[in-house]
Amino acid sequence: MIATQLYRAGNKLHTLGIPGSAILFKVLIRLICNCAIDPRTTIGRGSFFAYGGIAVVVHRKCTIGVNVTISQCVTIGGKSGIEAVPRIGDNIHIGAGAIILGDIKIGNGASIGAGSVVLSDVGDNEVWAGVPAKKIR
Repeated sequence: MIATQLYRAGNKLHTLGIPGSAILFKVLIRLICNCAIDPRTTIGRGSFFAYGGIAVVVHRKCTIGVNVTISQCVTIGGKSGIEAVPRIGDNIHIGAGAIILGDIKIGNGASIGAGSVVLSDVGDNEVWAGVPAKKIR
């Protein structure tokens, strides 16, 4: 929960235009929570990092919707040579150790299983798991 609170505080100060606040909170999040979450990332209301966000890495340009649960050891980021990054919808659960990479969209209400590697779009209300992840429901 502390990673979520630090992100929210840093994001608020950054939004208010306080110079250096994003960098300061990025460093605080890294040191205190052992994760990489930039306060300039767009993360919706009600979304949070479970288990204090331990070992979570979120690319600064990612967008994460409302009411998203991100478990520990999750990576959400780009792929080499591709500038676009994942767009995460609303009401999603991302299991521990999941990896979501590239120019993809995770639909509303989806669930990503623990340890999954997601490299393609996930539709609304779908459940994906595996390496590479496939639709299982």
